[in-house]
Amino acid sequence: MSGPLAGLRIFDLTRILAGPTCTQLLGDLGADVIKIERPGEGDDTRRWGPPYIKNEDGSNSDASAYYLSSNRNKRSLTIDIASPEGQELARRMVASCDIVVENFKVGGLAKFGLDYLSLREVKPDLVYCSITGFGQTGPYAPRAGYDYLAQGMGGLMSITGEPDGQPMKVGVGIADVMCGMYATVAILAALRHRDKTGQGQYIDLALLDTQVAWLVNEGLNYLTSGEVPHRRGTEHANIVPYNVLPCADGYFIIAVGNDRQFQRFCEFAGAPELGEDPRFLTNSLRVANRKALYEILPTLTKKKTIDEWVDGLAELGVPSGPVNTIDRVFADPQVLHRGMRIAMDYPGTEKGEISLIGNPIKFSETPVNYRRPPPHVGEHSEEVLREFGISSKEIEALRAKGVI
Repeated sequence: MSGPLAGLRIFDLTRILAGPTCTQLLGDLGADVIKIERPGEGDDTRRWGPPYIKNEDGSNSDASAYYLSSNRNKRSLTIDIASPEGQELARRMVASCDIVVENFKVGGLAKFGLDYLSLREVKPDLVYCSITGFGQTGPYAPRAGYDYLAQGMGGLMSITGEPDGQPMKVGVGIADVMCGMYATVAILAALRHRDKTGQGQYIDLALLDTQVAWLVNEGLNYLTSGEVPHRRGTEHANIVPYNVLPCADGYFIIAVGNDRQFQRFCEFAGAPELGEDPRFLTNSLRVANRKALYEILPTLTKKKTIDEWVDGLAELGVPSGPVNTIDRVFADPQVLHRGMRIAMDYPGTEKGEISLIGNPIKFSETPVNYRRPPPHVGEHSEEVLREFGISSKEIEALRAKGVI
């Protein structure tokens, strides 16, 4: 095993997306992630399809595309934590782990003796991270929380979509993904503290909190001005022109970040006088007069093709790009060069391999490595238990009782 987190062991009690995003990232960085699943069932997202990976006989495997997206570099161990034997087994294992990550409802693990207060008795320097919809405190704490709710309640949907349309969610579970990212940062910081002091600690992460945190500039626009931001379609709140515009063969993105870039854009568009118009001389003026500018631009942008705009503006240092469909994303030469589409062996399936999305982190000394494809339910149960000193006789007894 290699990677900057090699030697760390994670007891992973998460499912769906936020928690698994966190633990997959930690696994990509070298940690040994032991994914705890319900015997016979596993992570709920295994059934969130189609599409599914097909077995050799053409039947659906236990791996939906959704599940595959966030469960690489993990080993699957099934434990019935509702049983006393399963709870005792879990506690024995946590004593030899560094980190616990879980996303049960508030108080959900306390009845099993697997909450932080119980587990720190067996592992005093344990780093324990809980991910919930609304956090461990506050009036909404008991409620179940989902990405969709966080996007709505956290304000994101109110600023997403066409100005005259209905509020829209983002096309992926971005509140879950970002909460997983914040959880990863928090765990790494807690490990730094543990390494310096010997103290473990408890981390309380909420989907709603993290969604509010990454309102970033739009949140501050409101806090600074008192004006409630509204939907602008593909426009930017603070930069103009920064939008999707029509061209001769479709649409392209223009992202002018400063006044010099605007001047170059106008010259390339064959309208240098536009860059000298007193309404559009500075970004602040362009923001104030955005409606007038966006009424003018389509007549200019329709005169060139996507490639002409993207290639020509790139030479001038003016940011622009196409609006790629997902198939074009994974055929893009830059995306492929950067290793953002990977393949892993997946024995027993129709193709014998699966395609996954690569990790974007590029280290100079400890590169991310893809050691294990997303596991089947309980695939590593015996292997993991043996590593924890559980005898073959005890493993068979636990299996006979349905504990594993």
